[in-house]
Amino acid sequence: MIWDELETGLAQLAAAGLLRRRRTLDAPCGPEAVIEGRRVVAFCSNDYLGLANHPALVAAAREAAQRWGVGSGASHAVSGHLRPHAELEERLAAFVGRERALYFTTGYMANLAVAPTLVGRDDAIFADKLNHASLIDAALLARAEHVRYPHCDLDALARRLEQSRARRKLILTDAVFSMDGDLAPLPELFALAERFDAWLVVDDAHGFGVLGPGGRGSLAHFDLPPSPRLILMGTLGKAAGVSGAFVAGDQRVIEWLMQRARSYIFTTASSPILAAALLASLELIAAGDERRAHLQRLILRLREGLRDLPWRLLPSPTAIQPLLIGGNEAAVQLAGRLFERGLWVPAIRPPTVPAGTARLRISLSAAHDESQIEDLIAALHDCADHRD
Repeated sequence: MIWDELETGLAQLAAAGLLRRRRTLDAPCGPEAVIEGRRVVAFCSNDYLGLANHPALVAAAREAAQRWGVGSGASHAVSGHLRPHAELEERLAAFVGRERALYFTTGYMANLAVAPTLVGRDDAIFADKLNHASLIDAALLARAEHVRYPHCDLDALARRLEQSRARRKLILTDAVFSMDGDLAPLPELFALAERFDAWLVVDDAHGFGVLGPGGRGSLAHFDLPPSPRLILMGTLGKAAGVSGAFVAGDQRVIEWLMQRARSYIFTTASSPILAAALLASLELIAAGDERRAHLQRLILRLREGLRDLPWRLLPSPTAIQPLLIGGNEAAVQLAGRLFERGLWVPAIRPPTVPAGTARLRISLSAAHDESQIEDLIAALHDCADHRD
């Protein structure tokens, strides 16, 4: 029977320690979660500034629901583009210093829009090997040659670009890599894009709101100038605390995406409630220097406290702090021991990360306090001292 293959596949995942477990939360997103009546400190979410349950966003959403209703009713290209959507796009473009922005329902859909709309057959996409799954899928959908270069290896990328005879070239990269927490060398990538007349598409999912002056993201962090060849994607369900994503850049590029991007044209626009909440979020991000400073202090304290563990803490200056464990079962067991202590830290395993590099992905938020960081440090040291 055809479903027997599914049972076999699930059994194989279980045997390899790769089954995912979904937990149901009984409290809003925040530094503490309630799961099956138990309160735990959560180091799981990407709510880096602690805005997901902020009163200002809740108030903006409530007011928007009263004025605009709940749903948009259609795609943006038909009748679903409401005034909050338009205002949000204008504000986002101004915030990141680009000519125009386009609002998408999710970051995944935003990434699926860009590469397949700009390149195709006879073209080539040059992608970092540690890119997010949505960028990998976007490259496959584009039907261009998919050239993957070793993680952040500029020399390897330059050789591949020089050897390519593709009609059009596109460099595709995360800005902050979601499982390692390190930053792409964006100035050098931009220089290569200029040298080889290529697009540079940057996924700033984990930098927007956190990095750069005023939280304007990774491009601002590196002080990259506006350029027609430079396209920014930023998600709005992480540091911004709500949902959705945007693509920003030259107005001609954005107009082309609006006219041709399938994941924009053929989907219902998101709720105007979300757009209104995001407008409030942008104000908090812009005024959030103390939140970012507090987050940076937490990052430094965690790194200092975890220096002497038997597991390797990967080099990361961001809120993503990966603790490399190695084996799948070992990572799951360590996560379980922490959960027993009231600390929720997810174990990340293949295919999200390469085989043999299972890890704990410690995700910090400005909503955490110092005592919660100290508790995590102490618990990890205790687990290390009592390893089997």
